Amino acid sequence: MSPDPTGANVGTAPGNGAPSPGEGPILMLVDDDAPLRRSLQRAMERRGFRVFQAESLKSGIALAHTIKPDYAVIDLRLEDGSGLELVKKLRELHPQARVVILTGYGNIATAVAAVKAGAIDYLAKPVDADDVIAALLSTGNSLPPPPANPMSADRVRWEHIQRVFEQCNRNVSETARRLNMHRRTLQRILNKKAPREREG
Repeated sequence: MSPDPTGANVGTAPGNGAPSPGEGPILMLVDDDAPLRRSLQRAMERRGFRVFQAESLKSGIALAHTIKPDYAVIDLRLEDGSGLELVKKLRELHPQARVVILTGYGNIATAVAAVKAGAIDYLAKPVDADDVIAALLSTGNSLPPPPANPMSADRVRWEHIQRVFEQCNRNVSETARRLNMHRRTLQRILNKKAPREREG
């Protein structure tokens, strides 16, 4: 694995890192969570994909100008911007690429924004390679099968509240107002740990 000057990391390839033909479909993977990115990269490579990765919006855009991906998996929230901006750029540069958005906040607003930007689907974290492949390869209007261990309703609610809390600069009163909740009820929720997920 060799670092690209743009900040993108690409697999071993001839010359300047351009992929060779006949080595499987090219997957562009952009996520600022390094452990998740590396884990997903290894899993996708075991399934026959040629993976090129980047860790930021800037390096992702640079990577999009140097490769021609068949597929892309992009995190919604990158340290230097929104993954939706990268989805739009991919639509301009590589309209044939099938793009899936990853998000820690699975909600309708996220799904609508992702599809409007040009993604074919979105997946709520945590995800595994089989979930990603099912979404990337889905055809027509059918949805991919549900993940083996989907996020529970309590966890989705907790994640959504945490997101709005962060967007309100951790202001409890403002968060309560926007969520139409009593301040004390919200405070109790914020003081609790995230709901535990079921084991598979």
